[in-house]
Amino acid sequence: MSSHMEIERRFLVDGRSQKPWRSEAQNIHNIEQYYLQASNLNLDGEGNLCLSDVIMTNLSLQEISIFESEADWIPRIRIKDGVAIFTVKGPRKGASGLELEWAVEDAAAASVLQWGPFPSVKKTRYCVTGADGLVWEIDEFEEGLAGLILAEVELSSEQQAVELPSWIGIELTGLKNWSNAALADTLMANL
Repeated sequence: MSSHMEIERRFLVDGRSQKPWRSEAQNIHNIEQYYLQASNLNLDGEGNLCLSDVIMTNLSLQEISIFESEADWIPRIRIKDGVAIFTVKGPRKGASGLELEWAVEDAAAASVLQWGPFPSVKKTRYCVTGADGLVWEIDEFEEGLAGLILAEVELSSEQQAVELPSWIGIELTGLKNWSNAALADTLMANL
């Protein structure tokens, strides 16, 4: 299995009552995610991954091989606690999908984001360790998605057993309309 394969299960969370993850969180992050046009994504002759003419990062040989193995990447810029992170995600097959991610220069992220507006989501992420030692990421969305709470847990295999916390609701794993990119597109379409 590639170290660039992300395996995660996602769930809806009913946040109408107590929110125990808030007091149990080991880490809390403020996140904004912007979903960019895949048609602007390109690999130049020097191994630089670019959005149009803006160099986002230089790829290793392994990353070039992974990038060239997939045709349908979804590019994203995430601003997490003020740090710009550039990600490309491949299509999901069940709970699994390829993901490549790099911290990038603020200037590169700002240069691309000025082309916007882009489909985006804003959320607060609470990281909580479950009873089985797995880390849950609980996202409380803001603005147009205020009130929506999703939780995900990253796994080492799709068959890995997971002890579900009591506040977990229905499973959304594999439902494409519940991805952050799909939610951002829905918000953008309704502006």
